[in-house]
Amino acid sequence: MAVDRIRSTSLKRIGILTGGGDCPGLNAVIRSVAKPAMRFLKAEIVGILDGFEGLVEGRMRELTPLDVSGIVNLGGTILGTSNKGDPFHYPIGTPEASRSRTAPAKRSTITANGSLMRSSRSGATAR
Repeated sequence: MAVDRIRSTSLKRIGILTGGGDCPGLNAVIRSVAKPAMRFLKAEIVGILDGFEGLVEGRMRELTPLDVSGIVNLGGTILGTSNKGDPFHYPIGTPEASRSRTAPAKRSTITANGSLMRSSRSGATAR
């Protein structure tokens, strides 16, 4: 069974950010990643606030099932978004680069937005 294979992985912390432009469906993406990960993987979900700017500045918080319940029909994104703070812009060795590369998740960061998208090397992208 696929769920059993996924459960056996070491994926216990997942970061989610919504960056770039705002668009319909971002809250649905947050919910569709967070709820199953919390329920089936017992994973900690970290919401990165205000997109890539929040990633670079280290602004994040743990999301709970209550945080992601009833958000599908809400406009915008519960995490906020920004067109600033591209984490790939900062040279390696700068304090900003260090913060962004010690992202909330060691293995996976999910990014979703309405325009330009990037993800961590081990992360995934959604559009």
